[in-house]
Amino acid sequence: MITIVVGTNRPGSRARRVADLYARLLAEQNVEAQILDLLELPADFTASALYGNVGRHDGFNHLAAQATAAEKLVFIVPEYNCSFPGVLKAFIDGLPYPSGLGNKKAALVGLSSGAQGGILPLNHLTDVLMYLGTAVLPQRVRLPFIDKHLSADGELTDTFLQQLLQEQVAHLLRF
Repeated sequence: MITIVVGTNRPGSRARRVADLYARLLAEQNVEAQILDLLELPADFTASALYGNVGRHDGFNHLAAQATAAEKLVFIVPEYNCSFPGVLKAFIDGLPYPSGLGNKKAALVGLSSGAQGGILPLNHLTDVLMYLGTAVLPQRVRLPFIDKHLSADGELTDTFLQQLLQEQVAHLLRF
């Protein structure tokens, strides 16, 4: 199964809309996917589920199990201050080490309100994932000016960006 990770816990996020779109693209290829939305993380998880509290928080454990059980992951990554959201890093840090994301394959989709489409967050996340033993699909998709190209109902209005996602899905399925 492919697990799509919404890389922020922001309510009503654009990343969630892109994750839903990605799930539809996979469904069109008859591929089963699930969405792991960091919005579902317990608000206090950095204090109640990490370090000395590993394994003691059912809410965190449920999401961690989704990530560790996935064969492949798709990370939908918004740009926060030239990197990826801290909540995503904290979530990754709480996964079992080193095997939580080891020996898995991942695709990355960046989004930003600016022209670079989240390339810096994708670079940072690629470094983290590769350190953990995750193979990262070379075809990383960047969605620049996301507010201009993503409708309220989660559709990309730019045909080139639609094509990039469709091509990444094809590569991911062969990866």
